[in-house]
Amino acid sequence: MTTVSKEMNTMDELTMDITKDIQENFDLIKKGTMEIHNEDELLRKLIRSKETGKPLVVKLGLDPTAPDLHLGHTVVLRKIRQLQDMGHKAFLIIGDFTGRIGDPSGNDKSRPQLTEEEVLMNADTYREQLNRVLDRDKTIICFNSEWLDAMKPSELLQIMARHTVARILERDSFKKRMASGEPIGLHELVYPLLQGLDSVEIEADIEIGGLDQKFNILTGREMQQKNGVEKQVAIFMPLIEGLDGEKKMSKSLGNAIGITEDADVMFQKLMTVKDHLIIRYLNLLTDMKPTKINELIRDLTERGTNPKEVKLVLAKEVVTLYHGVKAAELAQKNFEHIFVQGQIPDDVPAFKWQSSDNLMSFLTRNDVIVSRSEVRRLVAQKGIKVNDQLILEPEVIGLRSGDVIRIGKRQFVKVA
Repeated sequence: MTTVSKEMNTMDELTMDITKDIQENFDLIKKGTMEIHNEDELLRKLIRSKETGKPLVVKLGLDPTAPDLHLGHTVVLRKIRQLQDMGHKAFLIIGDFTGRIGDPSGNDKSRPQLTEEEVLMNADTYREQLNRVLDRDKTIICFNSEWLDAMKPSELLQIMARHTVARILERDSFKKRMASGEPIGLHELVYPLLQGLDSVEIEADIEIGGLDQKFNILTGREMQQKNGVEKQVAIFMPLIEGLDGEKKMSKSLGNAIGITEDADVMFQKLMTVKDHLIIRYLNLLTDMKPTKINELIRDLTERGTNPKEVKLVLAKEVVTLYHGVKAAELAQKNFEHIFVQGQIPDDVPAFKWQSSDNLMSFLTRNDVIVSRSEVRRLVAQKGIKVNDQLILEPEVIGLRSGDVIRIGKRQFVKVA
């Protein structure tokens, strides 16, 4: 393990060591972040990494509950990908051990404990989805049971002896539960210590997460210091609003954009982003450099550029990340074909109709629409047509090959 250096450069000395490429990388890392603990440490690590040629260890802890990833999840993942593109390595720690406890972060009640079989089954769903965002060659996936299962009770007691109950109970979710009389399990008090041990084990240089993970990640810094390991830099990313412009992006709320959605669908949804979120989406969902984003801000605020033009840039950037340049260019062509001429695009995504399908199951099974409740809402608002015939109830059956379903003004899907 690396011993923490007692010699700390002054800020003036640190500034002298910053080269142009380090400054650009530092600015890109900062883009879209809410908090960094702390920036001086991050700069020192970047400088040392360049001088030694040793990549930094970037940690992300994953709760293995098998989510279908949408763009909201990628806010953290894109930041990790940016660090990978700078040459650093990502360690994704799947909490198969801690998942059996359940992370108490932000919860008003104890989470139900998952079985080992459920945790491992859920963990498998991450792999293909994560490869759509991260660099596979610079990503190491591990399970924290590798070291936590081997820990003796006496070792755990020694770790617990270094921390106080008062400190653990400082976290907001515990305070709320105590105030409301909701019980707190003893196992939940240990959770942040176990997550912190993950950082000690891999000697993490950086840990990235949402603000809901602040207590756990800062506990990791504290535990590294107590174990003679250089403290990790904690980078906290914000939650992002969905297509309604108000609530957190969520599949269940029907305001999400899935990372596996068809390029045309993704492009069309991004073109409906509320104007006040355009720059926020550029900052959090793309790898666009801050200088370019600042130029687009000036276009909007000083030059009177139509927001639609900047949305086109946003949509093309995001679709390129998940489908490639050619697919993004075709999606833009199809969108403009529909938007300007009101016609059906040349290349409509097609899916096979199964004998057990109705319209609702067909659309949700193929991720055309994110939830059954969203299908009902669109039907109620007269927003779905089949072959230009308005649909009045969501459980239509008997669609045939070649039928074209129109959702809203600009989204189309064909029955194969």
